[in-house]
Amino acid sequence: MRLLCEGLSSCLARQECLRIAGHGDLATLPEQVVDSGAQVLLVDIATPQGLQQSAACRALTPALKVVAIAVAEAEQDILACAEAGVSGFVLREGSISDVVAAVRNAMRDELVCSPKVAAALFGRLALLSARTVTRAPAAGVDTLTPREHEIIRFVGEGLSNKEIARALRIRNSTVKNHMHNVLSKLQIRRRGEISKHLHANGAPAPASSRIQTR
Repeated sequence: MRLLCEGLSSCLARQECLRIAGHGDLATLPEQVVDSGAQVLLVDIATPQGLQQSAACRALTPALKVVAIAVAEAEQDILACAEAGVSGFVLREGSISDVVAAVRNAMRDELVCSPKVAAALFGRLALLSARTVTRAPAAGVDTLTPREHEIIRFVGEGLSNKEIARALRIRNSTVKNHMHNVLSKLQIRRRGEISKHLHANGAPAPASSRIQTR
């Protein structure tokens, strides 16, 4: 796995259109991936843990694009990628140019696939549409991660995104991603509505705390 990561990173680093934010293995925490500021995550799905880790990363940052590599052109593998929310994939016999193309297509919200893959995806879509699924309403504040709870606490203290990033020692872009997730989960549009929303739904308002920044 390490050899694959380093070799792939080395090849992609030569591409003028790409900038490598970092590489890791299955032990890399999803928070580390998000904090790297990467826009696209390449995941080897030779093992099921690859898709599980990518799903965990996308749960923290839905805007993150995931491109699966080493994918077998088998219906179950393709559907597993689709259900995991990947934005593109490269087959096992694919080349570096295929990886670059998949990344660029993902950034344009485009997915290129064979007629066989398209048929499998449409078949699954038809099956899902035929089912009647009753979804429970979003749990709101109960769905927030520990990091998102930290973010709303600082928002309640009046801190800007830049100040929150400095306090938590993470990137400003990471704070913006967390804020996007919070607003989406609470189903509100503006950060100024967070405290009001929590109070209206019986949740405790963000507690005040002292922080030290450098």
